[in-house]
Order: sequence, then C-alpha cells, then structure tokens
Amino acid sequence: MTDALFLTSSEVDDLAEPADYVAAVRNAYRQVGEGAPAEPRTKLFNREPPGMFTTYAAVLPETGAMGGYAYSAGFGAEDAWFMTPLFDAKSGAPLALLDGASMNPFKTGAAGAVAVDALARDDATELAVIGSGAQARGQVATTATVREFDAVRVFSPTPESREAFAAGFDDRLDADVAAVESAGDALAGADAVITATTATDPVIDDADVEPGTHVTAMGQYHPEKNELPPELVARATYVPDLRARAAQDAGSYLATVEAGLIEAGEGIAADLGEVVAGDHPGRTSDDEVTVFDSGGTGVETVAAAHMLYERASERGRGQTIDFAPASEALTGE
Repeated sequence: MTDALFLTSSEVDDLAEPADYVAAVRNAYRQVGEGAPAEPRTKLFNREPPGMFTTYAAVLPETGAMGGYAYSAGFGAEDAWFMTPLFDAKSGAPLALLDGASMNPFKTGAAGAVAVDALARDDATELAVIGSGAQARGQVATTATVREFDAVRVFSPTPESREAFAAGFDDRLDADVAAVESAGDALAGADAVITATTATDPVIDDADVEPGTHVTAMGQYHPEKNELPPELVARATYVPDLRARAAQDAGSYLATVEAGLIEAGEGIAADLGEVVAGDHPGRTSDDEVTVFDSGGTGVETVAAAHMLYERASERGRGQTIDFAPASEALTGE
C-alpha cells in the first residue's frame, strides 16, 4: 500500500496567490519546450443526456510530477466536476487526488499570463477583456502580475456582469478598471486583449486590433467554435499552448484554414513551450500582432496541482487515502 492525499477545493483555494501560479506554470512550459511530454485533451461526447467527458495529461520531470485532469460537464447534473490525479514522476506512485475546481481559473489564467509576459510588448499598459465570468477573472488576476496596466476595459453582453467585474477589479488593481458598452470600445487603444467567453463566433473584429497588440484567446476549444476572426489569426504570430492542439480543436485556427487564409499545418509560429524555452523569439517587433490560443492542457494542471499538493502537505491538510500497487491487487482472484 502507498498513501496519497485527497484534497478538496476548499483545502487548497487559499494556498497560492496568482503570481505563484504564474511562476509554476512558466516553469512547466519551459520543461515542455525542452522536451517534456504533454498531450492535448481528449473529448468524449454523450448524446442523451448531453454531456462531455474530457482528459488531458503531462509529465514534468523537473517538477517531479505527472498527471492531469479528468472532468465531466453536463449529463444529468448540468454541471462540471474536476478531478486531478497527481503522480510522482520519479517513482510512479500516486501523490494526491485533488478536486481541481477552485484552481481552474488561476492555473488557466497563469498560462495566459505566461503568454502575455512572453509575447506582449514590454510597454503594454492597456488591457481589454471580453468576458466577465470566472475564467476572465482568473486571466486578469494572473495577467496583472506580469504587466503594470494603467487601464483595464471589460465588455460582456450583460451590463450587470461587466459592471460587477469592473467594480471588483477596480478595488484590487492599481489600474483604472471600467465596464464599456462594446468590444470595440474595450479594444480602442488596447495593447493586450483577453477573450474568455462561451461564444461560438468571433467576439472581436480584426479591424479593432491595432498593430503591436497581443491577444490571448482562451474561451473555446471546439473545432466549430472560434472567438477570433480568421483574418486576425492569419496576420498574427500565432502561438497555441500545444502545437498538436491547433489542428485538433483550436477553432480559431481551424476557421482560418477553412477560410483559405492559411494552409493546414501552416501558420503556427511556435507553441508556448518553445517560446518560453527560448527556441522561438516570439515577438520580434513592436508593430507585430501576436495571438496565444489557450485551450487548456495538462501542463498548467500538473504544475498548479503539484504546487498546491506541496503546500497542503506542509500545512497538514487533506485526508490520507490508500492505493494498492498492481503487484498486490492485480491478482485475478
């Protein structure tokens, strides 16, 4: 038998600040850029009741951990459930099982923040946010740790939601945070843009993205849904979280291919790990438009989960559970 730790969302939700997530995720993507294995998500769809079961995984040798997410969304519960199994990358033994819900916006936001740090101009001072849900909050909380923004403008279709979002961050950030009435208003003068929506079609116009802007799109990972216009993807330095994911479920990339603006398999400058590891320069000029396409991977999941596991262990949190090794339990009797 070996002991592992079961950690609830409430037991880990106060263990790390946004900057902590960013540091862990940056280190993880560097490892992937240097050859650590990570695979895009798999998605299995159920017709009745409608629902989706998703998995993805990564091995981070330097971190000493491997694992990923297994989560369901929909089905009869009409909700989502996140489980994060974490294993020791040296011994292979289980370390922990986490309820991954509370860390989700921050670990995903951290991937976006790492991309902003790697791809946005150093003098970026104005941020546009399209979306006002939990994922948008996670993106802004983490991105604000890598750039000092003077102004943040948020748009989402529901006035009450965008105004509540702006009011909450206006108290938290040094920047002037304001709700605006259109995506165009949010993008006017923006140096960096975050889209974090559930939209099926583009939520910003190509003409509103000025030269030198960085765009992080993280709201869609479905081949028939895209947050960004194809014209924008075609003219940008396009960087997905994992190169293999672009042709699988990066809807904005696939829409650009379908529109005939790029050839399948082309137009991918690098993936995030290659940029963080220094194998690709990322941005090469101040007037270049860059796009980070974030669909969620096991990279940020394992990095965040391991950080939380270590901190929870130090504080004596969680419940010990037993796992039997296959040599003992796999008897066939």
